[in-house]
Amino acid sequence: MIVLGYNGFTRGAELFGRLFGATGVGRNLLVGHDAAAALAIDGEVVAAVEEERLSRVKKTSDFPAHAIEWCLNSAGVDLDQVDVFAFPWRFSPAVGEEMIAEICNSDLPVTAKFDVLRRTGELYTDMLSREAVYSDFVQRTGYELDPNKLALVPHHLAHLMCGAYLAGRKDAAFLVSDGRAETLSSVMGELRNGVVRVFDEGTVDMASSLGVAYGRITRYLGFVPNNDEYKVMGLAAYGPPPQHNPLLERAVRLHEDGSYTISIPPDTESYYALFDSLFGGDSKKREEFDFRVKVAGLAQHMVEAVTAHQLRTLTAASSLDTLLFEGGLALNCVANTKMLERSSFTGMEVSFGASDPGVAIGAAVYSAGLRNRPADAVTTPYLGPSYDESRIRDALDEYADRVEWREEPDAASVAHRTAELLAGKNVVGWFQGRAEFGPRALGNRSILANPAFPDIKDVINLRVKHREPFRPFAPVVLASEAPRIFEMGKKTSSPYMTFVFPVRKEYRERIPGACHVDGTARIQTVDERQNPALAELLRAFTARTDVPCLLNTSFNVAGEPIVCSPQDALECFLATEIDHLVIDRFVVTKRSR
Repeated sequence: MIVLGYNGFTRGAELFGRLFGATGVGRNLLVGHDAAAALAIDGEVVAAVEEERLSRVKKTSDFPAHAIEWCLNSAGVDLDQVDVFAFPWRFSPAVGEEMIAEICNSDLPVTAKFDVLRRTGELYTDMLSREAVYSDFVQRTGYELDPNKLALVPHHLAHLMCGAYLAGRKDAAFLVSDGRAETLSSVMGELRNGVVRVFDEGTVDMASSLGVAYGRITRYLGFVPNNDEYKVMGLAAYGPPPQHNPLLERAVRLHEDGSYTISIPPDTESYYALFDSLFGGDSKKREEFDFRVKVAGLAQHMVEAVTAHQLRTLTAASSLDTLLFEGGLALNCVANTKMLERSSFTGMEVSFGASDPGVAIGAAVYSAGLRNRPADAVTTPYLGPSYDESRIRDALDEYADRVEWREEPDAASVAHRTAELLAGKNVVGWFQGRAEFGPRALGNRSILANPAFPDIKDVINLRVKHREPFRPFAPVVLASEAPRIFEMGKKTSSPYMTFVFPVRKEYRERIPGACHVDGTARIQTVDERQNPALAELLRAFTARTDVPCLLNTSFNVAGEPIVCSPQDALECFLATEIDHLVIDRFVVTKRSR
């Protein structure tokens, strides 16, 4: 059975921009962001890529035409051979009725209700309905799809199925917490023997979305909502934990059934006024670093308190010892670690596709039928495009007037030469094999450096990434070595940078460049099976330097997607102060001018 999962709408940006003002800073506040495609054959995901990697438009919500084409071509599959086309949104007529009822039952004036009904009706008819989704696919692909082959999968179910598939389909309790799905923002329940049971009493509607609330604080602090929340998370570490939290005292109400109500007005002017009142802020203070740190700490504390409340209910209702956590909130790796360590769960899984890129995988897996995977199956994020040596040589020749290169004879030589470069204060672009999928996996399209240098973070932030100086970088480490260097708690590995861990005191002075201000690190563990080239590099680097890990950040600059092709890598290399580029067996340097 062949299933194609995909996420994205041709008219999403246009309709949300015109009808709901999702432009400028609010450009990502729409349905379908992080467009992607994934292909599952006989229950196994064989290819997946985000549309932004190919179109080079960051966080695009467009119909994923490039991603679909690549997935099919990579597997030698034609559209005629696909059995099911799985889409991770189900705005059924019943959902439409709920949307209408919510508007009609709101406190809006009658004229405002008619206006919202008009705008929502146009969005539903032209984009969200089954008929609109079907028409979008036919128009963008030119393929006359059999309507019976189009499967609409509820959004939160797609999130859950992505996590369940990548965790190996074990029985688990689950929590999905997102900015929004069709009508809800969070659900919890159990997955037993492949059967999903939702605990209805713990569901949370969109009006009380924790993700949206965090996004509004993100905007209040001058960042882009639904994009820059990780900056708020990083800022929070610069201050002490709050002694009291006005958000929890005045904006959040926790209910005994595990749900909650968040009362923050939806329009920007009103919630800015509310936050100024709660935090003692004004337009000038919002620009001050210490004020931003204080507010970020309160926002982070709110997330941790609310998710802990949900977990208390979930653990009381479920006897299972493993937790699956998916959705946009699952990217908050600081909260994830506290959730696990403070709960009775013995294990917790957060996938590399936890946010909306992963719903393309989840929709495909759900429609294919979630199956038990072999015990020796390797779960890998490396599902995207790769490029053979001839393509890489062609790209190098194209830039031959600006770069020069040395060809290494084999993988071992590549590892040793790269380790030699990284022993000094060099920044290296690392481009190997298939591209990663999602926002929480690296290793084949990475920027690497030596964390032994205390100022290496500043070097990369200013000279390479062009981003805020308070932003930390994550280390990559061999899974076998990680417990020796980091306090892992209940975790034995962390392959997708979805948890943070304290750096053991004896190592903080040895890897200062990889330690955040609070002494923690968001690590990625690797082993020989997951990424043999990177594992070999780590061994070679540690043997040469006695430094047990590498600083590891995404191969891009601020505002740009992670590089995908050799041309992307070369353009990024030449536009920044990256010192060397290692692409397959070629070690590339810039020609002196």
